[in-house]
Amino acid sequence: MRRNEKFLTAMAAAFMTTAAVSFSSMAAVDTDFHRFVVGTIINGVPVSGMTTADAEAYIEGYFNGGYTLEIEDTEGVREAITDTSIGYTVDVTGDLEAILKEENDGGRVSGPGVEHRYTVDAELKYDEAALRALLENMAFVKNASPTSDAYITPYEEGKAFSIVPEVQGTEIDMDKLMAAVKDALNSQTRLLKVENLDCYKTIQVTADNADLNQMCANLNRYKDINITYVFGDQQEILPGLEAVKWIDGVSGSTVQVNQQKVAEYVKYLADKYDTYGKPHTFTSTSGRQVSVNGDYGWQINQAEEAVALTRMVQNGTNQTREPAYSRTAASRTGNDFGTTYVEVDMGLQHIYMYENGTLIAEAPIVTGNVAKGWTTPEGLYTLYYKERDRVLRGPKRADGTYSYESPVSYWMPFNGGIGLHDASWRGKFGGEIYKNNGSHGCINIPPKTAAVIYEHVYKGIPILCFY
Repeated sequence: MRRNEKFLTAMAAAFMTTAAVSFSSMAAVDTDFHRFVVGTIINGVPVSGMTTADAEAYIEGYFNGGYTLEIEDTEGVREAITDTSIGYTVDVTGDLEAILKEENDGGRVSGPGVEHRYTVDAELKYDEAALRALLENMAFVKNASPTSDAYITPYEEGKAFSIVPEVQGTEIDMDKLMAAVKDALNSQTRLLKVENLDCYKTIQVTADNADLNQMCANLNRYKDINITYVFGDQQEILPGLEAVKWIDGVSGSTVQVNQQKVAEYVKYLADKYDTYGKPHTFTSTSGRQVSVNGDYGWQINQAEEAVALTRMVQNGTNQTREPAYSRTAASRTGNDFGTTYVEVDMGLQHIYMYENGTLIAEAPIVTGNVAKGWTTPEGLYTLYYKERDRVLRGPKRADGTYSYESPVSYWMPFNGGIGLHDASWRGKFGGEIYKNNGSHGCINIPPKTAAVIYEHVYKGIPILCFY
């Protein structure tokens, strides 16, 4: 049956039932217990004389394909949201039989001026994205004047920071408007007036805000502050007059700092002061200028330091700090490997150990056999660990034996399987022994000197190998 036919059938039934009731100036009693009494209104829809099935169909049809919500702006202009524009449908899910029973139990009183108003649950469906798009396109939303908090002006060369006053406009808070309209749709409201809704954006920060004024005063004092970075006996100063150029403005109570400028400055510090991954140049014991590479040195943690620097700029006071590091070394003054280290001069075939700048051990040595391609690699290394009474073994043969086995009393590895150790089997050290009768890559040391070095080295001590 089509909607119009259902509607006419329901109305005819309502008319017949109503005609059967004797009206007077007094209320009457309707005795058709299968139909709603005259004056019954459910969810705002009149259903007098209808059965529960007819009423359900009529209520759903009343809204599906015929419902419009109008929104009236403060000028009295109305714009409509039709059910078809947002896919709006209503399915009655509440118990209409319970309402009919309540009327029957109450004596089915009807007559002029008598109303029976009820609300039942109904499942509402509509496209929220389509609804938001429709609202955003309404004139009172599109043409609204902006609302803005008071704020501090961005940095301008030669100008002081100042506070721009707040502005209360007619800008709509879309989340609030959506909530109000959804409530109206849920209750099948026909008219919604904007003036009755709390849906305007409101001012959060005014020009007389104490924190904002204090921040503005702090920003205007930037010319008098410095941020000082310390690198041992060196300093790098970021003047306030430079840092203030990084300020893009203020959001609420937070100074907005240009993160690109911050990152560029931290990178400048790293490029200038990092030693990790760069050649380490120093004067050897023999007086030669030597340069070695290795995974050792200072390295600024640029991401962490950018966060710290941002906070310092936001704070706007004189500050001194060391940067955050992802890798550290022994010293920031002079050689970054400090004054306690082991120097392996492979050109002179000699080893030296310094402790706090004092030479405490030295001896001739034998390094990797050049003729067999076992030359000890150059570089700056650190000690892994140290161990007493170790047997050093070569590659394992098919029969389970090793290509060589060398018991040592002092084992100090620093580069894979290469380390410092005593070599009691050698009668001589130094000279050109290493060229044809050298080690498998390790540093062979006379036993007495190896004992002294072993006593004073520690995990992480720098070891410099060079020619």
